[in-house]
Amino acid sequence: MTRVFLFRPEPGFSATMADGQALGLAMAGEPLFEVEPVAWEVADPLPFDGLLVGSANVFRHGGPGLARLSGLAVLAVGEATARAAREAGFAVARTGVGGLQKLLDDMPAQSIHLLRLAGEERVELHPRANQRISERVIYRVVERRLSGETIGALRDGGIVLLHSANAGKSLARCCDEEGIDRQRLRIAALAPRIAEAAGEGWASVELAETPENGALLALALYMCKND
Repeated sequence: MTRVFLFRPEPGFSATMADGQALGLAMAGEPLFEVEPVAWEVADPLPFDGLLVGSANVFRHGGPGLARLSGLAVLAVGEATARAAREAGFAVARTGVGGLQKLLDDMPAQSIHLLRLAGEERVELHPRANQRISERVIYRVVERRLSGETIGALRDGGIVLLHSANAGKSLARCCDEEGIDRQRLRIAALAPRIAEAAGEGWASVELAETPENGALLALALYMCKND
């Protein structure tokens, strides 16, 4: 059976591993990254109309500073982030599909000042003239070294699920450093920019129909059946 490798950080790693196994996929891998908080603060009074959030990590690692923002509604990149916002006690004004840029593009043409809470590595956004965005870095992602067992398994080939551009870059670098043949690995990426970050030379690269974890697992299942 084709191995399906997963490298996203916790708690997404365990959740996706369980979901994949429930679909009958031969899941393998380990968290390649750890997420850690970054010290941050916001000025008083708060001049913002809402919070723009692209990851549930904001609510997992935002710390006590988040309490000062609890009166602001959240514009969430997707349902997982919206769910984390609600669990943290925030109201959710909008839930996007297709990334933060699309979320901004689909908003009404009215003046708005948003506070974007994000990680050190983040997608560049292009707001319209009526959209003002301030930013605070809430967390950073730290890369780990993969175990010898996982590296050995990668040498045998399989399908790699990529949830982030960081994962794509790290996988490519790991393969180069460890002499892993990229032609033995097929990539299932959550979005085009993630596939681009992984570079070239893979046996194949395919994209999830939508940038959601369920769609990525469905793609992996399809790829396994057509392996």
